[in-house]
Amino acid sequence: MGKFEELKKAAYDANMQLPELGLVLFTFGNVSVADRDLQVFAIKPSGVPYKDLTPEQMVIVDFDANTIEGSLRPSSDTKTHAVLYKEWNSIGSIVHTHSTYATAWAQSLQDIPVYGTTHADHATVPVPCAPPMDDEMIKGDYEHETGYQIINCFKERNLSPGELEMILVGNHAPFTWGATAHKAVYNAAVLEEVAKMAFLTQTIYPAAAPLKDSLIRKHYERKHGPHSYYGQ
Repeated sequence: MGKFEELKKAAYDANMQLPELGLVLFTFGNVSVADRDLQVFAIKPSGVPYKDLTPEQMVIVDFDANTIEGSLRPSSDTKTHAVLYKEWNSIGSIVHTHSTYATAWAQSLQDIPVYGTTHADHATVPVPCAPPMDDEMIKGDYEHETGYQIINCFKERNLSPGELEMILVGNHAPFTWGATAHKAVYNAAVLEEVAKMAFLTQTIYPAAAPLKDSLIRKHYERKHGPHSYYGQ
C-alpha cells in the first residue's frame, strides 16, 4: 500500500457522504482530510462528478497548496483549505458545499441566529457570515484570500475554530471543519439543517426572538460540557 492510500480512502469516503446527505449537486462541493504528521491533505479533484470518483483520484497536496501526488487537478478551493490547515493546527478535515439553505444565508450576508435548541446543541453563538472580501483581495489570489476571509472573520468575532466549526462566506457558501472527517461532514449536515430551520422560523414569524441565554447554555453544556449526558 502506498504512503497516501489510507488518506486518499478517508477523503474519498468523506466526499461520497455529501451527495448521500443531499449537500451537493453535480460537483458543487469538496472534502479534504489532513495528515498532520506528513503535513499534507487529500482533496477531491476538480470537476469530477461524484458518481465517477474513485479513491485513487484523490489528490495529495501540502499545506502550501503544492500538489505532491495525483494526476488530476485538485479542487479549485484547494488554496482555501491549505490556508486553514496552515493557520489552524487543530483541524483535521474541511468541508465546503453549496447546500441550499446555508448558501442562501451566505448570499443574504446574514448570520444565522440561535433560534432553537438544535442550534444550541452545537453552538452557543450565531453562525457568522464573513463579509465579502474587498476588491484588492478579489483581484489577488482569490482562493488563498478566501482562507483569510474566514480567519479574519473569526478574529474579529473573537471566535476560535475549536469552539465553532462552521462559517458562511458572504455571497459564496458554507465551510465547516472538524478534528476528523466524520465530524467535519457531520457539521456540514448540521449547518444545513440549522439554516433551513432558521429560514422557516423567520418565514413563519419574522419577529421571532433568539433563544434566551440560559437555554443556549443548558443545551450546549449538556452535550459538550464537563458533565455532558445528552445523546439522542
